[in-house]
Amino acid sequence: MRKIIMLAVMAAFVGSTAAAQNPVEVARATKGVSCPHCNLFQANFANAEIRGKTFAGARLRQSDFSAAVIKHVNLAGTDLRDLNAYGAVFNASFVGAYMQGANLRGAHLEGVNFSGAEMAHAVGLTQTQLAQACGDASTTLPRGLKIKSCS
Repeated sequence: MRKIIMLAVMAAFVGSTAAAQNPVEVARATKGVSCPHCNLFQANFANAEIRGKTFAGARLRQSDFSAAVIKHVNLAGTDLRDLNAYGAVFNASFVGAYMQGANLRGAHLEGVNFSGAEMAHAVGLTQTQLAQACGDASTTLPRGLKIKSCS
């Protein structure tokens, strides 16, 4: 009986959908194709140049955007927890993005819209960076930082 229960538990785990990245979606996205609502968990966009695409609602958790150039890209509502954006250049919409633990150290945020973004636990973020971005009353920031209104 014990073996049957263990086999049933193992079968349940094997049959369940994993939260891992979708390799087909990652391959398309890293080539610069729009990929809204895609599962791009831990995708590597390091040194990439992406312009005029949408990743709205995508899961980009733990992805690497270090030294990437992201211009006019829609990242609204994305899961950007634990994102690495060290030295990246952004001109994008992060409206409603969830950025807990995102590393924004050295990122250039000129023209970025953070309205409604959850950034209270983002790391490496400075007031100098935020001076070039905007948000709204629902934007949450690390303690002591402020952002101008987009309106």
